[in-house]
Amino acid sequence: MRALENLKVLDLTTTLNGPQCTMILADNGADVIKIETPDGEIGRYLTPYDEEKNFSGFFANYNRNKKSVTLNLKNEKARNLFYGLVKDADIIVENYKGGVTKRLKVDYETVREINPKIIYASGSGFGQYGPLKNRPAYDIVAQALGGILDLTGFKESPMPVKVGPSVADHVTGIYLAIAVLLALHHRDVTGEGQHVEVCMLDTIMSILENAIPLYSMTGKVPGRNGNLDPTLSPFDVYPCKDGFVALGTGTNKMFENLCHVIGRDDLLKDPRYATNNLRLANYEPELKQILTEWCSGHGKMEIEEMMAPANVPCGAVLDIKDIFEHPHYRARNMLVETIHPDYGPLTIQGNVVKMSATPGSVFKPSPSLGQQTKEIFHLTDEEYKALKEEGAI
Repeated sequence: MRALENLKVLDLTTTLNGPQCTMILADNGADVIKIETPDGEIGRYLTPYDEEKNFSGFFANYNRNKKSVTLNLKNEKARNLFYGLVKDADIIVENYKGGVTKRLKVDYETVREINPKIIYASGSGFGQYGPLKNRPAYDIVAQALGGILDLTGFKESPMPVKVGPSVADHVTGIYLAIAVLLALHHRDVTGEGQHVEVCMLDTIMSILENAIPLYSMTGKVPGRNGNLDPTLSPFDVYPCKDGFVALGTGTNKMFENLCHVIGRDDLLKDPRYATNNLRLANYEPELKQILTEWCSGHGKMEIEEMMAPANVPCGAVLDIKDIFEHPHYRARNMLVETIHPDYGPLTIQGNVVKMSATPGSVFKPSPSLGQQTKEIFHLTDEEYKALKEEGAI
């Protein structure tokens, strides 16, 4: 048994933050019905994309364990089919730009008249209210307006740098899944459904760590620190013989252990490094240079093996090939080997949440476009053909 079995989810989302949310629900057993336009959502055509097989690895990852139907929600017959699904659904998830659901007549106010217990989850760039609510957004826009782009990069460079993966989309999807589960608990207690929403701008601002209280307390605008941490030191990435390695020490004991490993116990007697705050103030240039020179004389895996027994947090900088070969990811089932009927062998990310009694998993490949349309709407061949010709499905 999976934790969310017997829950019916109508998935109106595209691309990333919404599919990330519904992927979490589907991995844990929810019956997720992905509702796409007759042309398919944009995620079906994103890189890595095999044109010959008309197959997107991006789509396959975020839409595993789901079903697919096609509906043109601008068409009245298609909307009526959608309303039929709403009657016994538990959750609707959407990530349209502001105002679109109302124009399509699939907004919360409309669907709760059909099913008052529905939990309606909205993921968006800027939220359902506020001055920016109707603006379109991509992850890089949320990173820019949310402050994280300004904080990322090296201080000697005037150019801010985007965080590599689409962190705004991913965190929004995770928070949206949490919001759905909170609303489910409330419904279990009260019988009431509700509208929950999460936007990318809020999520980025929420993960700025100490930047908000720092400005509140001191009036200082924090700047870019490269790989340094504003609260802990040493905390950096260092070159080594065969790549790079990350090291961090959060306590005096960790710093003491680090000094023992690198053979520099003399640093423990240096008053400049007696506390974390002093190490923060005095890290550059001398302490950084000492650690850089030491790491440069060793291999990255060698450094890991030396630091681990000393309880010093340390990790080699891995590329994707390294990750595929790393035993820990295999042990944690985070690299899942699948056979997709439309493509063949494909490795995708596993389920992050590990549960002892009701584990989630990747148990079904992503659906082809509209794969379950006839089945879910109980259409005869003639009905399906007529709706297709009308452009409803």
